[in-house]
Amino acid sequence: MSSDLLSVFDDVVRLEIELWNAVERRLRNDHDLELSWFEVTRAVAGREAATVSEITRELIITVGGASKLVDRIEAAGYLARRPNPADGRSSLIHVTDAGQRMLRRAESTVVDELQSILGTVLPAKEWRQFADSLSAIRTALPHHVDTESDRTA
Repeated sequence: MSSDLLSVFDDVVRLEIELWNAVERRLRNDHDLELSWFEVTRAVAGREAATVSEITRELIITVGGASKLVDRIEAAGYLARRPNPADGRSSLIHVTDAGQRMLRRAESTVVDELQSILGTVLPAKEWRQFADSLSAIRTALPHHVDTESDRTA
């Protein structure tokens, strides 16, 4: 059992790295865009507005890493901060019109790249089962892993 778990761990980690690198390479070539910028902007776009803390929880990165990413993405014009009326110590982050346009273009590219890499590997039914299994595992993890202090941006 332990060697099976190590093998699964190796495969999951290496798959994530290979997919990240392929998608990042495509985004850089097609849009001069880092995948981390796409991920942060996408996380914010999924809400009316987001705080840095919400981004850190969703992407499992540190507060410092998320804040630095938001600073750089904001400087590029894709995100904007405004004061948080509920908490004067934090800001609400939202996606700008330019950020929305970037997301539409980049999302199409990401889907195309993932389709070219993964699209024919498994039938649709097995992809759904795989996605369900990953979701179940990730749902169980917070009970065992302190993600806030374990991963950096």
